[in-house]
Amino acid sequence: MTKVLEVKDMHTSFFTYAGEVKAVRGVSFDVELGEAVGFVGESGCGKSVTMLSVMGILDEVGKVTAGEIIFNGKKLAGLSDRRMQKIRGNEMTMIFQDPMTSLNPVYTIGNQMIEHQIRHKKISKSEATKKAVDMLKLVGLPYPEKRIKQYPHEFSGGMRQRAMIAMALVNNPKLLIADEPTTALDVTIQAQILEVMKNIRKELDTSIILITHDLGVVASICDRVNVMYGGKIVETASAIEVYHNPKHPYTWGLLKSVPNPKKSSKEKLIPIEGQPPDLLKPPVGCPFTPRCEYSMRICEKEMPPEFKFEGDHRVACWLMHEKAPKLSLSSTGKGGN
Repeated sequence: MTKVLEVKDMHTSFFTYAGEVKAVRGVSFDVELGEAVGFVGESGCGKSVTMLSVMGILDEVGKVTAGEIIFNGKKLAGLSDRRMQKIRGNEMTMIFQDPMTSLNPVYTIGNQMIEHQIRHKKISKSEATKKAVDMLKLVGLPYPEKRIKQYPHEFSGGMRQRAMIAMALVNNPKLLIADEPTTALDVTIQAQILEVMKNIRKELDTSIILITHDLGVVASICDRVNVMYGGKIVETASAIEVYHNPKHPYTWGLLKSVPNPKKSSKEKLIPIEGQPPDLLKPPVGCPFTPRCEYSMRICEKEMPPEFKFEGDHRVACWLMHEKAPKLSLSSTGKGGN
């Protein structure tokens, strides 16, 4: 299949008064046309910074220090700000968990969607208006002809998120990056937004990267999942594999720490003890070692390589070495999903 995005050994740092924070450390992944790829992990693991690096919208102290970002066959490193602005919002777009920070409160939804199109496409205002109405209809907003004349404050949270998705898609981008798009919404609206995103894939063949800490969200929409920890991808597999055959202890911990609707409501959830690593002084070995009850001496001294399994299931963990003790989520005696 056609690869819309390829990221190869990307490193991103923030140069602060305290020192260099190595937020992303050698991340590699790809996204195929029409595919939905999830990124999961705790806050601070590097998910959002990875995508801000791809979009080229890091703040002034942030910098991609190494690696390649190839979008739609073009290398993004070294492109001018003007060229990147043409790509952002046109060929690839990003939406955030709070649409009120992205929508301008003093302009109507219609004005913002129309201006967004005219900036990137050579079309008339009437064509842009019709496309705006069509996109609001696609994302399930009722009475779209009326809605384009309203301001963001006249929309509920779920309606604003739908409008934000419509605005992101109005120029038919090849890639949509969604950063925690359902976090601030109640469960019913979350389900509706996820259904909207599924319909978008079907109707527009748009590739989606979904950033979330919610494994349930990932399972409902994603084809593949990247689990991140300490600025690295520690496990990559299909969504089915991550749920039914996880191999990294961190992934086991994530699954044990969320409720399982198939089990008793009295079942005790098991948190992951300890704190994430300090990326001002990143560890030499596996970043999960201090919190991992299965760690070995080699884990402290050397970063594990990526072990590959059937179905492009990849895991960076020394437990996958042929000489390591064989463990699995079910064999730890703590349950799981």
